[in-house]
Amino acid sequence: MKKRVTGIGGFFFKTEDPKKTKDWYQKHLGLNTDEYGCTFWWKDNEGNDCSTQWSPFKKDTKYFEPSQKEFMMNFRVENLVELLDELKKEGVQVVGEIEEYSYGKFGWIVDLEGNKIELWEPIDKAFLE
Repeated sequence: MKKRVTGIGGFFFKTEDPKKTKDWYQKHLGLNTDEYGCTFWWKDNEGNDCSTQWSPFKKDTKYFEPSQKEFMMNFRVENLVELLDELKKEGVQVVGEIEEYSYGKFGWIVDLEGNKIELWEPIDKAFLE
């Protein structure tokens, strides 16, 4: 099997007012925010452009369910389908079905503490087009 996690894909958290939160982080910490939050660009060991997303969500979001936590981590992975198959064999709870978009594939698991974790097989170049 290839590598499992290759990096942090994003950090998502609940907030009372996502717009005010984004504005505060833009003003005080200089984050280049947009409607989704802030995208950080970096290079991997092979020199490929990669992104990590920081995003505040509304307090009542259902996106983190079944977790009741205030945050959700997103990890970058190399082969989502293969990884989810391996995780199922290892007894890890897989949530929902794989979703595909122009910027990659997504799947979800739940860790031993009940945290929902998003796994992303990215297509970073989609953000650069």
